[in-house]
Amino acid sequence: MPTNSTEISALTQAGLNLIQQALSIYDRKLRLVVGNRQFQQMFDLPDHLVARGAKFSETIRFLAERGDYGAVGDIDAFVTSRVQQAMAFEPHYMERTRANGRVISVEGHPLSQGGWVTVYTDITPIKRQEALLRARSEELSDQVLAYTEELTQTNRALASANSALEETKRELTEMESRTRLTAEMMPAHIARIDQDRRYTFSNRRLGDVMPGRPTDLVGLHASEALGDEFYSRISPYFARAFTGEPSVFELVDDASGRRIRVALTPDHDEDEITGVYILSMDITQEAQARAALAQTRKRELAAQLTSGVAHDFSNLLTIILGLQSRLAQMPLGDEAQKMVAATTAAVRRGGTLLDRIASISGRRELHVEPTLVPDMLRGLETLARSTLPDGITLRIEVTDLDDPIIMDAGAVQDGILNLILNATHAIGSGPGSIQLTARPIRETWVEFRVTDTGPGFAPEALEHALDPFFTTKGGEGSGLGLSMVYDQTKVAGGQLKLFNAPDTGGAVVSMRLPLRKPLQPISPRLVLLIEDNEDIRTSVREMLTAMGHQVIEATSAEEALGLVDLDGLGLILSDVMLEGAQTGPEFLKGLRAAGIDVPMLVMTSLPPDDPRRAEAGFPVLPKPFTQGELATFLSDEVRA
Repeated sequence: MPTNSTEISALTQAGLNLIQQALSIYDRKLRLVVGNRQFQQMFDLPDHLVARGAKFSETIRFLAERGDYGAVGDIDAFVTSRVQQAMAFEPHYMERTRANGRVISVEGHPLSQGGWVTVYTDITPIKRQEALLRARSEELSDQVLAYTEELTQTNRALASANSALEETKRELTEMESRTRLTAEMMPAHIARIDQDRRYTFSNRRLGDVMPGRPTDLVGLHASEALGDEFYSRISPYFARAFTGEPSVFELVDDASGRRIRVALTPDHDEDEITGVYILSMDITQEAQARAALAQTRKRELAAQLTSGVAHDFSNLLTIILGLQSRLAQMPLGDEAQKMVAATTAAVRRGGTLLDRIASISGRRELHVEPTLVPDMLRGLETLARSTLPDGITLRIEVTDLDDPIIMDAGAVQDGILNLILNATHAIGSGPGSIQLTARPIRETWVEFRVTDTGPGFAPEALEHALDPFFTTKGGEGSGLGLSMVYDQTKVAGGQLKLFNAPDTGGAVVSMRLPLRKPLQPISPRLVLLIEDNEDIRTSVREMLTAMGHQVIEATSAEEALGLVDLDGLGLILSDVMLEGAQTGPEFLKGLRAAGIDVPMLVMTSLPPDDPRRAEAGFPVLPKPFTQGELATFLSDEVRA
């Protein structure tokens, strides 16, 4: 049974549309309450005159101006007269001939609630039959009359059946249209292939999921739509689906660099599988986030495993350094002094190694901001060239990266510089060359590729170069260079690949990072800045005003409380640690509980694993930060 007014209304309308006669219901103010489809079709009315609330007077005027009532003379007077008759709400029946020659009967009945219902019947066939019967009644026998009546009854039944079929067809057409519209709106590719691997249905979204593919797929073979390489990889899953085995799997489309999740569901027709339904979607961003989360968890685990050992090891190194210092002051021979110096140098290298272990295992902040890649690489070139020995050249090429993209420029520079230094060591004394290229891959990645003319990676290096402490430099290397680059890349949601160039045999390192374009900056607004350090407060205020914001300032939660009721307040940015009894997050939580609904953010110089920061409960911007980092943070966290 219908459970709501919308469903009841839809069922009522569907029922009225099955009636052969035209029908209209107007309320006591002569505004249309409901009219069936035949009402619009019979009088060829525009949509606005059959919409709920349409005025009766406007419908009469439309018909009169079109000549439906013949020559009426003064149309305004005619409309007024018909409206006055209708307002009397008296039962009536009339027959009239329209301008197109059709004869209709009009039967109106008042309603107890006010208003009236009118049924319009096209009686043209009946009138014609009546005229014919009157003209030839003397020639018609009782048998012919009976046959005529039977035929008329049959025709009416057929007309009723046709009306029902037309209504069913219309509903099926609308249902199919809604289903297709829903499929087209899905952010995924939905399709079906038959046993010949040809598409019988597709929602035209394959090109959105896998750029470069066609959108009109019906009739195409799957290899034509997906490309031979990708089809060869997905074909075994198709084969299993046609045996009745559904599957969900992920593949990387090498042409676009996107990661695709595919679900295959067999289409059963009784005991036979006639096709396979396909659902595929782009999960590149999800995979990037998963990779970053997994890397963060591995780093946290490494931090837990190494922190205790590193602490004790540091204490031991401190003791050894103290003892070596005392030995160096003793009157030992030259050979002993050399041993003391060598031991001291080894201890200091151990201290450096501890620092690097801490940097790779501890949590590292991402400082992302809009970055012009050509400018960043020009600064990198200045640093790198000073480290290159004579005979080794560096060439940098940037393609299609003229607009800013969001990245941690400092981390990227460090990583690329590390790769250039590794390439320099691989080439040796030279001569040789290093090439750095930067380019976008579709709209998914930005790739930085470092290629050298050295001997390339050995098989063992290709397998283990990204492992911490693996090195080919003997005692000169810590084995943490490439692993740190790998770590930074994974934390940013990227990919790092090593291989040898097929033409020259030199080493190639490809670093791919998510290609993020800057969001639109938030609209200028009134910002309440809460910071107890005057120098920092001044610096942040100048950044905000440079972005077009107005700023009011407070040094504590107590001082800020008197400012939160100002008209037009659009954002609150508070330090975590403040003067007074309340921290920034405690103050903001109190405002939220009091019903103040503006974006609230915090900033801090506390380390990432500090409980006061971890429990803030609001988006956190780490200090120090640049204006670009602040703008990016606001764009990411504030919803205008």
